[in-house]
Amino acid sequence: MTTNTTQPDKPAGSTESFNEAAECLRILAHPVRLRMVQMLLHGRYAVGQLAEDAGIPDNVASEHLRLMQRCGFFTSERQGRRVYYQVAEPHLQELMNCVESRFLG
Repeated sequence: MTTNTTQPDKPAGSTESFNEAAECLRILAHPVRLRMVQMLLHGRYAVGQLAEDAGIPDNVASEHLRLMQRCGFFTSERQGRRVYYQVAEPHLQELMNCVESRFLG
């Protein structure tokens, strides 16, 4: 009699991919950044609008946005002196749904 010793399929993903994912999740793990994501999921906003909502200076808001843009979460568009951001990563909605249902109930 033979026993079946097949191994279950390993989940896809390389260490490098998980490193990238961890870095982007680390960047999201900040209350101001989560609020910005939440706002941007509902529309396009200028840096000043996001900064005002978060109660932080424009230059600090810009740095938060740049970090998240480097992960591919947002795109930006300059119109005159204003820079507007919008969501580029559709999976942010699913992540925010999890955060909101768990912590904002």
